[in-house]
Amino acid sequence: MLYMPFDPLYVYLVLPAILFAMLAQFMVSGSFKKYSKQLTSKRITGAEAAREVLRYAGVSDVRIERVRGNLTDHFDPRSNVIRLSDSVFDAPTVAAVGVAAHEAGHAIQYAVSYAPIKIRMAILPVTSIGSKLAMPLAIFGFAFELTGLINLAILLFGAVVVFQLITLPVEFNASGRAVEALRDTKLLTFEELPGSKKVLTAAALTYVGALAVSLMQLLRFVLLARRRR
Repeated sequence: MLYMPFDPLYVYLVLPAILFAMLAQFMVSGSFKKYSKQLTSKRITGAEAAREVLRYAGVSDVRIERVRGNLTDHFDPRSNVIRLSDSVFDAPTVAAVGVAAHEAGHAIQYAVSYAPIKIRMAILPVTSIGSKLAMPLAIFGFAFELTGLINLAILLFGAVVVFQLITLPVEFNASGRAVEALRDTKLLTFEELPGSKKVLTAAALTYVGALAVSLMQLLRFVLLARRRR
């Protein structure tokens, strides 16, 4: 049977990162649920907010569509479409407006050729492969003491970490653009804006958590490999 050798490093490094990532996910779910109960005073929906944020930035060629699921909101640069979930698209809530404005922020990043998002797209093919193969290669390499496979797994996992590291400024910048637009266009009142900020901050922490897990797992692999030598 193939296995990864148990090591206290997993408990000391990886497990705390996993717990932090779980906490971040719990926070974003809790924040979204809380501010989904707060209606916007102007009764503006998520889809309407996304359109207004795009208009504020001078971006006019992006479509806005509904997508199934909960918190499945995203911007698809290939088709130039913002897809908003059922709980965001036509919901006139502080949470929905914040999430929709954030996705509009991503569309604006592409429109203005924001450097980090271009870099992230450029390395996406490598990281897609790395995210699928790194762990199986590591398990196989450590099980059969194949140094070449172990090194390849570390390299692929490193690419994933780089991708997630670049993702952080992309996400924070999109949120910053969203908050600025919501404030300047007065889509949300002074009292409502902090609620959207809290939802977006909690969402950003999930990316920090994902990076922490990958980084600690990479560090564990490196230390295990050095121990073998």
